[in-house]
Amino acid sequence: MKEMISNIVFTKNRPLQLEAYLESLYKHFPQELIQTYIIYKVDMFHNEYEQVFKKFTGCIVVQEKDYHSDFLSIIKHIETKYILFGVDDVVFFNSIDLNIINETFDKNEENIFGFSLRFGQEIIENSRDIVNKTLAGGQTVFYLDWTKGQTPNTRYPFELCATVYHAKLVREIIKSSINNNPLAVKLFSPRSVLIKVLKRFNAARKVLKRFGYFYSPNTLESWVCRWCRNHSEQIAKYLYFKKFCASAIQVNMVNTSTDNAHEGTDEYTVENLNNKYKQGYRLDIDYINKNKPTTTHIGQEYFKLKQL
Repeated sequence: MKEMISNIVFTKNRPLQLEAYLESLYKHFPQELIQTYIIYKVDMFHNEYEQVFKKFTGCIVVQEKDYHSDFLSIIKHIETKYILFGVDDVVFFNSIDLNIINETFDKNEENIFGFSLRFGQEIIENSRDIVNKTLAGGQTVFYLDWTKGQTPNTRYPFELCATVYHAKLVREIIKSSINNNPLAVKLFSPRSVLIKVLKRFNAARKVLKRFGYFYSPNTLESWVCRWCRNHSEQIAKYLYFKKFCASAIQVNMVNTSTDNAHEGTDEYTVENLNNKYKQGYRLDIDYINKNKPTTTHIGQEYFKLKQL
């Protein structure tokens, strides 16, 4: 059976959490319809990552060399109708029939920006957003205008956690948000001589942002989201959803430069969690299925480990 969705996952120093992401995704969505690509930042815990990759042999693993180029290469070559992005601290706990998602896209081709798996009525009931209803597959599907979003979540159009996008739209947005002039590509690519010089003066980030080049999942998400907001008249404005299916369980820092409101104690450092992984501990996704989160970002109260 041909895959419907290309799932592009980003991971660094979190083999335990990556395994939980993949385990929970395939528990709730048909693995045969999803082709997963993993952009793996090679840093620490190589052996443990290899253990994850051997467990999920159907995944295509890309060891990151130049994040910008590695990501664009995947986007260029995927053949599925849809793209789902993922980050290694996300966990799934509900499912939606993919046929409903497909029908929603087909019926609303002109106005659908994406189909969120991290929104549900319980997430936005107090948000003051205007929520509309439609039908797909004989079931109720909701949608809202992200250009008029009333919360940080509902007005954040492009995110890497759990939203399904049409692959054609992703390509168009990425192409539009970066400078495609051949000279600019040569001068301002993240690995160029000029950028290496600018890094010495702490000016590289500003220049890269100006020319649309991204060097991490965070910059990909935030800079493309900024482009979408600044060019909202050029793209579809409705974000569809049916059921709250996934949440980010943030117990360690997102990266070395971003504070995490849910960051836990030393017990949850990537080093300590990797030691737990080597000892046979895994995230208890059954606990999360039974005690479903109620917000899009949660903390250590859901991070229960069990030993195999």
